[in-house]
Amino acid sequence: QVQLVESGGGLAQAGGSLRLSCAASGQTFSSYAMGWFRQRPGKEREFVSAISWSGGSTYYAGSVKGRFTISRDNAKNTVYLQMNSLKPEDTALYYCAAKRTVLATLPPQYDYWGQGTQVTVSS
Repeated sequence: QVQLVESGGGLAQAGGSLRLSCAASGQTFSSYAMGWFRQRPGKEREFVSAISWSGGSTYYAGSVKGRFTISRDNAKNTVYLQMNSLKPEDTALYYCAAKRTVLATLPPQYDYWGQGTQVTVSS
C-alpha cells in the first residue's frame, strides 16, 4: 500500500510558476513509477507527466511539454512537478499517482492516487 499526499497548489497569474509536491509513504517508493494527472471541471482526468522509478525516463503531455518539469527524490520519497509559464487552461485539480514498474499515461494503469491539489491560474 502507498499513501500519496499532494501539496503546493494555489493561485497563480498567467505566466507565473508553481511547484507541486507529492509525498509518498508506505511501500518502497523507489520501486514505483509516478505520474501527475489533472482534472478540469466537467472534464475527464487527463495525463500531464510521468517519471520512471529511477528518474531516468520522463514523459509529458503535449500541452505541457517545455513548460512543466517532473522530477523525483527517492531519498525523500517525493515527486515534484515544476510548472512554469502557466496558462489559464492549466487550472485544474492536480493528482499524483503511483504504479509498479514502468511509467504509463492512462489513469487505470495506476494503482494508488492522492487526494489532489487545486491549481488556479488567473488571466
